[in-house]
Amino acid sequence: MSVRRATLADETAAWAIVEEYNRALDIVVRDDAATFRKYLEGPGALWLAEAAGEVVGCVVLRPLPDLGDGACEVKRLYVRPAHRGAGLAEALMDALEAFARDAGYRAVYLDTKDDLHAAIRFYERRGYERIPRYNDNPQATIFMRRTLD
Repeated sequence: MSVRRATLADETAAWAIVEEYNRALDIVVRDDAATFRKYLEGPGALWLAEAAGEVVGCVVLRPLPDLGDGACEVKRLYVRPAHRGAGLAEALMDALEAFARDAGYRAVYLDTKDDLHAAIRFYERRGYERIPRYNDNPQATIFMRRTLD
């Protein structure tokens, strides 16, 4: 199993795993193709988790310039159910946070839903703390932030 940053050459596979995430969580507000491409070309970034040459997970970093504190956001963290428990979500988040730190971001934000108990516990173990709403995502009920060292 491995985690690597996606490039434009990965666009089809990356789009497929993000769409799988969207369906699995019944996401209403989805990225269009132009926005998605910014995750592959910059200023955002996207990482893929692979097992036996197959893409089985992903995570996206999106800059949040409007927050004014060197902020970025975690989006679309997903690992296929058959591959959960193997440390891939941890590896995806490690890659995203290391990149964010190296890129000069000082804080990482995320939103989630209150029924995603395992995800909330996972984020809390990583040092994310609950904060007031910072975006207008209609499905999100919990908002979190972690300051990077």
